[in-house]
Amino acid sequence: MSPAIALPTVIDMLTAEQNDELTQVEPGTRMGEVLRRYWYPVAFARELAEFPVKRVELLGEFFALWRQPSGRYGIVPEPCPHRKASMAYGVVESDGLRCPYHGWKFDPEGACIDQPAEKDNTNFQERVRASAGKVEELGGLIWAYVGPDPAPLLPRFDTYVMDGYRDIGWADLPCNYVQIMENAVDPHHVEWLHGRYFEFMGRHEGITAPASFGKEHIKIGFTPFEWGIIKRRVLKGATEENDDWKVGHPLVFPYNMRVGGGGVHQMQIRVPINRTTTRFMLYTVHSPDGYEHVDQPQIPDYRIPVVDQNGRHVTNYVEGQDIMAWVTQGAITDRTTEHLGRSDIGVAMLRKMFRDQMDAVARGEDPLGTIRQEHERIDLPCEKDKFNAGGAQFALDFCDMGSTRFSPVLDTIKKIHISAAEKIASGR
Repeated sequence: MSPAIALPTVIDMLTAEQNDELTQVEPGTRMGEVLRRYWYPVAFARELAEFPVKRVELLGEFFALWRQPSGRYGIVPEPCPHRKASMAYGVVESDGLRCPYHGWKFDPEGACIDQPAEKDNTNFQERVRASAGKVEELGGLIWAYVGPDPAPLLPRFDTYVMDGYRDIGWADLPCNYVQIMENAVDPHHVEWLHGRYFEFMGRHEGITAPASFGKEHIKIGFTPFEWGIIKRRVLKGATEENDDWKVGHPLVFPYNMRVGGGGVHQMQIRVPINRTTTRFMLYTVHSPDGYEHVDQPQIPDYRIPVVDQNGRHVTNYVEGQDIMAWVTQGAITDRTTEHLGRSDIGVAMLRKMFRDQMDAVARGEDPLGTIRQEHERIDLPCEKDKFNAGGAQFALDFCDMGSTRFSPVLDTIKKIHISAAEKIASGR
């Protein structure tokens, strides 16, 4: 299907006020209020298994996150409602989190359930509450919701619940999350940043850049859908019958992008920590055709490199090239002086989507992608034969030329893809 989108010659730049509004994450701001209608990964499950309480920052605010011995989680603002000492240093007990300063204890709903020095103050305890959020575990991650009630349901996207072998790469980046999301609707950057630039770096570092990433874009398109925007491309030598156009892959509003191919399934997560810091996460599931289940007691997480010892961006892998492009725009890119053209129609669509959702929340409505109905799994559209490269070859390029090259389980992942390809080839 060819999306019916008119392509302007140029697109108007934003005003300073519009750029400020778009990039806000704080409470009480228009965009900040939209963002508080969604769930976010705030920790790895293994972290709270190792130590039961953790200080986390999300949307410009600090919280205390904890895990009770029963396995139940809680999250409250870091300052104790009593005298504002940090609850992130609190004592985890069977029924709640106790402030280390004076021992006031709060349950996961935010109720104050003990005030050791206030036993004779009979009504005082009932009048004190912490603004508790909601916490759930899914796919080896701890997810938090810190917005208004009633909380939506945590989306069970396919990557978090499907069978497969997992790892999670991550990095904290010094830039606003919006410029990362705009990259998700910018198909043309692939043939240049991950193609020509990769070739340039390869010549100087003695590596061979993946050929499929440098293919010329003949046509691009964008389709709004229930979760965000589906990005489509026709590459040189391909047609609209190829997966890159016929299926595409989605930006999942407001902070995710689903990618994959060749049995690789990945959710790219861009958590707005604060206005100028984004936690970039690569949640990857390896499940090629012919995959034979491999037990995985714990999902490994690993830090992906951003800069080298000289402070220069590491750009000899795909995501490192993206990171360079995002971060070098500045902490908050100045959209008042940019010059957008026809190739930037996806960026314009996304900005309008952000504005529309701000308006929806201001009217008291749920924003895009809010889930109120129980569900087992949400399958997102995503191409299987990405870049018309052939499944196994794309998967191995993904392993060798992407962030997976830094994974502590790289050898196991490559064996999974090679074994599956051999199984399919032999007809077993």
